[in-house]
Amino acid sequence: MVSITITPEYGYVGAALVSTFYVTIFQMITVGRARKAAGIKYPQLYAEKAEVEASEAARIFNCAQRAHANTLEQLPMAVVATVVASAKYPTYAAAALALWSVGRIFYTLGYTTGKPEKRNNSITRVGSFAGSVLLLGATYTSLQIALGW
Repeated sequence: MVSITITPEYGYVGAALVSTFYVTIFQMITVGRARKAAGIKYPQLYAEKAEVEASEAARIFNCAQRAHANTLEQLPMAVVATVVASAKYPTYAAAALALWSVGRIFYTLGYTTGKPEKRNNSITRVGSFAGSVLLLGATYTSLQIALGW
């Protein structure tokens, strides 16, 4: 029989996990607005090269769409790493995921300037670093549990 004890600190983990919903909702709204401004109809996923060359709005739409897709590509890893690391280090895991979420917002804001190079700035780098820290924390936690450290 396995017993799981949820400490009050685990509430931070829940809040950090919920923050990822708000990040993706923010990105969905950003993509929707950019889609409308660019006149890109569904189901077209991205503006074509000719559309981008003819319209800054189409370029911004592609940037918004890519920022959202990049977040969705990373989200499962961030969530799983948070859940695993929080088994032993809930405050650490929550703080790292919260930083990751903030980083994704600034990543999106930078990317949607229409200049993709602006997606990487000091805040987004902190968010990316937090994602790496989560991976290391989840790895260490897994080893601790498996090997009884």
